[in-house]
Amino acid sequence: MRTDATPLAPHFPTPTPTSSVPSPVAAPVQSPSAALGRVAFVMSHALGDSLVSMVIVDNLRRNGVDVEVFGSTAHVLREWFPDVRIAPLPPPAALRARLAAFHTVIQMQHDQPVADLTALHPRVRTLHDVEFGHRRGCMAERFADFCRNELGLADVDLDNGMRAPAGLQHRRHAQRIVIHPEASTDDKRWSAHRFIRLAHRLRERGFEVYFVIAPHERERWPDLDAHRISAPHFADLHLLACWVYESGWFIGNDSGVGHLASNLGIPTISLFRRRGVAQRWRPAWGETRVVLSWQWVPTARLKEIFWRETLTCARVLAVFSALAGREAARGRASGSLSVRR
Repeated sequence: MRTDATPLAPHFPTPTPTSSVPSPVAAPVQSPSAALGRVAFVMSHALGDSLVSMVIVDNLRRNGVDVEVFGSTAHVLREWFPDVRIAPLPPPAALRARLAAFHTVIQMQHDQPVADLTALHPRVRTLHDVEFGHRRGCMAERFADFCRNELGLADVDLDNGMRAPAGLQHRRHAQRIVIHPEASTDDKRWSAHRFIRLAHRLRERGFEVYFVIAPHERERWPDLDAHRISAPHFADLHLLACWVYESGWFIGNDSGVGHLASNLGIPTISLFRRRGVAQRWRPAWGETRVVLSWQWVPTARLKEIFWRETLTCARVLAVFSALAGREAARGRASGSLSVRR
């Protein structure tokens, strides 16, 4: 998907010299690739941060910049980014020597995954101001604007280069709904009993419902068997991505798995506690819907406290029904996908 092209620079005619003194010769303008040199992108361990950061990597690569990624999460998903060199993050003792081969080093946060990166390399750029500054758009859009306006890249869009490995069929299981009821912090987690109620309601409509839960999160979900809710195990993120890619739908909290589903073109519903957070961190790709709690609750602080109570199961189901209805109408028009509402 393309964003607006960079506007053409205005043309000014060259003035006729009025003196015999020769005009100074303008210094040649460096291209972005020459100014940046070889780029190392030190990638976050977080899944969502990694996926949106790959927007920058793909735009650099497409504009002729030699870029290499270092990151544990990105390395697990390297088969999904066939055009990019992705390596694990070197151990601390070897990191300085490994980065010495690069002219520029980029890291999303100033303190992670490498806390003292500026001590290891003389040309480090972080995206702290892009992430937290007063800018428009979600994070992927902000990163695309950063490429255009601050790195000077001409060919810029929101694509991050993610491509499915051979042998997978997109949305093969059209009635399978992936629910991710977890998040990195407790303040992002919708109520457990409402996720379970949502699963029952969707199952009553004929959908196959599965929870995606990491091993360290399962202790918070001891009653899934009693509710007849399946939660398959995945050995790594690559296998999870394969499974999500072949699923029909995704519903979940503000989390990296939501970004993954959106990135894979799976219709995605993301639950957010506040509008401001959603505007910054909503998934950027495909058919994505954001569901918010009642916004008439005054102050951001009270919204944070009461959002689980004011974001109802009926509200999520209504958004899903509208999205499924849109998909069913599109499927009838093309004769391709049949979805029960």
